[in-house]
Amino acid sequence: MLIRRERPSDIDAITAVTSAAFKAGPEVQLIEWLRADEGWIPELSLVADGVIGHVVCTRGYVGDVPALGLGPLSVHPDHQRQGVGKALMHSVIGAAEAMNEKVIVLLGSPDYYSRYGFRLAREFGITPPVAEWDPHFQVRPLGTSDEVPSGAFRYAEPFNRL
Repeated sequence: MLIRRERPSDIDAITAVTSAAFKAGPEVQLIEWLRADEGWIPELSLVADGVIGHVVCTRGYVGDVPALGLGPLSVHPDHQRQGVGKALMHSVIGAAEAMNEKVIVLLGSPDYYSRYGFRLAREFGITPPVAEWDPHFQVRPLGTSDEVPSGAFRYAEPFNRL
């Protein structure tokens, strides 16, 4: 399975796969807002073969330290449970490490994301923007960085519009 950077010609297909994966939820609008935001990192917007899946990381902060916020991760329902999400996750983690990023933060299922090295953010002293997210708020240290920043996490501004 080929994982590559998003191209301008992929935007409509990304919209379609995100809409299908999230049943036309706010994630579709979120990606549009993120793409126009200063926190957008083109190198970390990745698609799978034929745009059957998409993942993106955008600039966030732990306190004043740059970090990455992952999401959304979208896989078309016809291709779920076939390794597409796994390939996207491994690719975006590898790309972030290659860019010397320190940490990826996300809100999601600990059962799912723990397989990629994510652990509860509270273990690192990182707090979510919404306290109720704590049981699902996770962190993935990158590279050989033993110095994971601590403090309050904030996503790129468009996440605040949800």
